[in-house]
Amino acid sequence: MARYTGPKTKIARKFGEAIYGEDKVLAKKNYPPGQHGLNRRRKTSEYGLQLREKQKAKYTYGVLERQFRNLFETAARTKGITGEVLLQLLESRLDNVVYRLGIAPTRPAARQIVLHKHITVNGKVVNIPSYRVKAGDVVAVREKSKSLEVIADCLAGFNHSKYPWIEWDESVKGGKFLHTPQREDIPENIKEQLIVELYSK
Repeated sequence: MARYTGPKTKIARKFGEAIYGEDKVLAKKNYPPGQHGLNRRRKTSEYGLQLREKQKAKYTYGVLERQFRNLFETAARTKGITGEVLLQLLESRLDNVVYRLGIAPTRPAARQIVLHKHITVNGKVVNIPSYRVKAGDVVAVREKSKSLEVIADCLAGFNHSKYPWIEWDESVKGGKFLHTPQREDIPENIKEQLIVELYSK
C-alpha cells in the first residue's frame, strides 16, 4: 500500500510544525526547506492556505489523497459540523488510536505495528490501519507481542490520562475507546474549516 516515505523533516519544515513528533532539525531551522527558504516572503493566496491545511492534515495522519477525499465525503454526509466530523473520523482510525494509547511513538510506527498484527480490537487481531474504531471498542496489544521491546519502551512512563476519550487498562496493555473526541480535545493544530472550503469549491 502506497504511503509517503520521503524525508519527514522536510515536510515538518514546510509547515513550520513538528507534525511527525519532536524534530531536532526543525528546532534549529524553523523556516521552509530549500535554497531560498529563509528569504521567502511571498504572500500565500486563499487557495494556497486551504491547500496547505489539507496537506498538513494528510501528512499528520498519514492518509493519501483518495482516502482523505473519501473521509471528507463521509464527513459531509454525517450530521454535525463537517470539519469537526472529518477530524473525528481521522482520530478514530486504528493506527491513530494505537498512537494515542502510547503503544507506538509516532503514527507511522503505529501503522507498522498494526500491519504486523500486533494489535487486537475486542480480542481479535486487526491489521488494517484505517479500521474505524467505535465507542466501546477495546484496542490492545496482542498477547504474543506484549514482550516486544519497542512497545514496552513506548509504554514506559507514558501519561495514559492525556486523552479523555480513551481509558487505559494496564492488565490488557490496551485501552477502551470511550467516545468520539470533541474538537477541543483534539490537540492537532489544524484549521479544518479551510479544508471544508477547499473541497466545497
